[in-house]
Amino acid sequence: MTVYFEEEGKHSLPLACEELAREVAEGVLEDAGCPYEAQMNLLLTDDEQIREINREFRNIDAPTDVLSFPAAEYEVPGIFAFMDGRMDLFDPDTGELLLGDIMISKERVTAQAEEYGHSIKREFAFLIAHSVLHLIGYDHVNEDERTAMEEKQRQILNVLRIYR
Repeated sequence: MTVYFEEEGKHSLPLACEELAREVAEGVLEDAGCPYEAQMNLLLTDDEQIREINREFRNIDAPTDVLSFPAAEYEVPGIFAFMDGRMDLFDPDTGELLLGDIMISKERVTAQAEEYGHSIKREFAFLIAHSVLHLIGYDHVNEDERTAMEEKQRQILNVLRIYR
C-alpha cells in the first residue's frame, strides 16, 4: 500500500499519521478482499482549506471532517472484478490500483475526538476507514447503506484494535 502523504496548516496531530493511515487503509482493503496492491493520496489540512474544497465540489460553504474523491465508480461496493483489463485504473509505473484522494481537516479530528470522548488516534483511524470505504464504492445515502458502512468501519477498527 502506497500512501502519498502531504500535510499543510499550523495545527498538528500527535500521531504518526502516514503510518496509521496506511495500516487502516490496508485493513479496509484486506476486509474487502482487494486483489491488488493499491495507492491513495492523503492530504491533512485545516478547516479553511477543506471549507474551500467543500464549497467548490459539494456547494457546501462550511468546513467538514473529511472529503473523499474516488478514482473509480463501483457498481457494487468493494467488488473489484470490473477492473480486469482497465489499465486506466492502475498506476503505469507501479501497477498499483489507484484508489483516489482523501482530504482530512486536522482541526476537525481534534474537535471530534473531544466531542465523542475518544482518542485522536481513534478519530483519525475512523475517518481513514470511512474514506477508504468511500474510495472503494461504499456510501451512506440511505439508512441501510449508512448502517452497513458504520458496521464495516467498526469491524475493521476492532480487528486493528483501535477502540472507542
